[in-house]
Amino acid sequence: MPDDTPRNVILGTAGHIDHGKSSLVKALTGTDPDRLKEEKERGITIDLGFASLSYPEGLTVGIVDVPGHERLIRNMLAGAGGIDMLLMVIAADEGVMPQTREHLAICRLLRIRSGIVAITKADLVDPEWLQLVTEDVKGFLKGTFLEDAEIIPVSSKTGLNTDLMKERIRELALRVEPRLKKGIFRMPIDRVFTLKGFGTVVTGTAVSGTIALDSPMEILPSGLKTKVRGLQCHGKAVTGAFAGQRIGVNLQGIDKDQVQRGDVLVPPGSIVPTRVVEAVLQLMDDSPPVKTRGVIHFYSGAAETLARVILYDREQLEPGESSPCRLRLQDPVILLSGDRFVVRRLSPLQTMGGGEVLDPHPGRRRRKDGIEDLRAFENGGLKERIEAKARSSALRGVSLRDIEGWIQGEIPDIISAIEELIKEGLLIRAQSPAGEVFIHREVFTSFRDSLAGFLAQYHKANPLRPGMPKEELRQRIKGGESLFNSLIPLIGDLVVEKDVVRLRGFSPAAASVSEERRELIIAAIERNGLQPPFKEDLIAALSLKERELTDILRLLTTEGALVRINDSLFMSKGQNEKLILLLRDFFSKKKEMTVAEFRDLLSTTRKYALPLLEYLDSHRITIRVGDIRKFMLK
Repeated sequence: MPDDTPRNVILGTAGHIDHGKSSLVKALTGTDPDRLKEEKERGITIDLGFASLSYPEGLTVGIVDVPGHERLIRNMLAGAGGIDMLLMVIAADEGVMPQTREHLAICRLLRIRSGIVAITKADLVDPEWLQLVTEDVKGFLKGTFLEDAEIIPVSSKTGLNTDLMKERIRELALRVEPRLKKGIFRMPIDRVFTLKGFGTVVTGTAVSGTIALDSPMEILPSGLKTKVRGLQCHGKAVTGAFAGQRIGVNLQGIDKDQVQRGDVLVPPGSIVPTRVVEAVLQLMDDSPPVKTRGVIHFYSGAAETLARVILYDREQLEPGESSPCRLRLQDPVILLSGDRFVVRRLSPLQTMGGGEVLDPHPGRRRRKDGIEDLRAFENGGLKERIEAKARSSALRGVSLRDIEGWIQGEIPDIISAIEELIKEGLLIRAQSPAGEVFIHREVFTSFRDSLAGFLAQYHKANPLRPGMPKEELRQRIKGGESLFNSLIPLIGDLVVEKDVVRLRGFSPAAASVSEERRELIIAAIERNGLQPPFKEDLIAALSLKERELTDILRLLTTEGALVRINDSLFMSKGQNEKLILLLRDFFSKKKEMTVAEFRDLLSTTRKYALPLLEYLDSHRITIRVGDIRKFMLK
C-alpha cells in the first residue's frame, strides 16, 4: 500500500476493572476517554470511551475504551463488535483477573485476530515481580490469538514505554486487513446525543461501505428515514467517511429519543431486519450446557436481545461443542451472513460462547431437510455461499439486492461471483414482478421436470384437449407462481399457445374419436340447417358427458370440420359456407342489413340471429354501424 493511502483501524481495549485501560489511552493519545461525570468522580469506566492516534503515513487508529467491571460487560460488547485489533491491559500488581479472562474470551468469539499486550502500572512493582507476571501472562495467552503478541510493560504515570507502545500499535495496524469499503454502508450505533445548533448526533464504527454528506439514510430496525447533515471523524469535519473509521453523523429531522444504542445506520432499503437467523453456535469450555429451546442473551454489533435456541443436530449442546442452530430473536436485529455474535447465560449473567451468523433470512426448515446449505455458508467462499443461498431460496429466487443485504462482501465481488455462476450454468436469470432474480439450476430443473410431469398426466387424461390451461398449471407450482411466466419460455420442451401449455410433440389424439361419432355429431349439428342445436341440446340428444363433447367439438373445430360461433353454438363447415353465400347474395342487392332482415334471410329466430351476427362481426365478415350491418368480404 502506498504511504499516502489513508488507513483507518480500530483498536479496542480489554481488561479487568482498575487495570489502567483509560489511563493508558490518555497517556498514548492525550485524550481522556472517560467522558462521563460519574466516571471521573468514581475513577472507573462505565461506558464506552473514544480516542485516536494519528501517524505520518496517513494511518489513523481509532481507540474504543471499554469498561472492565463484570456488571458492564454489555457495554463492553457494544464496543467490541467493530474492533480490528486488541490492546489487552493487565495490571502488574494484580496480574490476570476474571474480566481479563472474560474479555479475552469475548474477543476470541468475535474472531479478532491480532493484538498487543500492555502490563500496566509497571512502576509499582520490582523487576522480579514484573518478570513473574509476564511469564504468567504468557501462560494465560497460550493457545489464543495473542499467543505470539508482544508483551510490553508500561506506566501511564512515568511514561515508561508509551512511545514504544505507539510504534508497536502502528506496526500492528498496518498489517490489519482493510474493511469492505465497497460493501453496503453499515454503522452500528453505540452512542446518541444532541449538540446545540446541530441536533441529533449518532456515533459508531463503520463496518463496511462509505457515507457522504447529504446521503439519504435509514435507521434500522425502526425504518426511520433521514439524511446526513454533517460528518465527523476523530473530531474533524469531513465530507465523506468509510469502513474502519469512527464516525459521528449529524442526522436531519431525527429526535434523540427516536434512536438508541443497537440501532444501525444504512442506506434506505439496503438491509432487512430479522427476528430469525441460522447460525453455528460454539460454547466455551467452561460454559454451562444449552438445551434446545433454551433462552439466552444475544449480542451482535451494539445490539442486545434475547434468543431462543433451536439445535438442529442434538437436544443439548455441551461445553466446548459447536452446532448449527436456529435463533429466534425477541427483537429485530440487523445481521448479515458472516457476522459474529456472543451469547451469555440468562441468569446469572455469564459469557457462554458465540458464533457466526450463517443465514440472516432463512426459510422454513425441518430436521429431515438436512443442513448442507449451512455447511456451505460456514465453510464456502463467496461463490459457494451465493450458490447455496440461491438453492435454498427455491422458486422464490434471490435478487442482487437480496444478496448484497444478506452477505458480507464487496458489491463488485458479489456481482462478479453471480456472473461467473451464470456463465457456469449454476444460476439462471428470471424476471419477477419486483425485478430480476436468480434461480439455481437444480431448482429450475426440478421445476421443469414437475411441469413436464403435470402436462404428461394431463395429456393422458385429456387426449382430445390441445393442452393444459396456463393458469391451472401455474397454480400447481407451489412457491413459484410469481416466476411462472418468466420461467416457462426457458423450457424448450414446452409450447405455449395463447393461454394453453402443452408438451412439444403432443397433439390432440384425433384417432381416439371414431368416424362414426364424428359423423353422428356433425349430422346432429346440420340437421336443422342454419339453426344448429346448442351444446346442451347435443348432450341430451347424443347421451354424452359435457367434458367429452366439449373436447370433441374443440378437436373438430381445430381440424376445420366445425366452426365455433361461441362456447355453446357450433356450425359445420358446410353450414358456414352456406351462410356466407346467402350474405353475398343479399349484399349484392343491398348495402345494408337490419337484424330483422338477417333473421328472415336465415328463416330463424333472434335466439340464433344475435349470436350469429356477433360471430360475423368479430370475424370482420360484417361490421355493425348503429343498428345495421355492412358486408366486409370482397
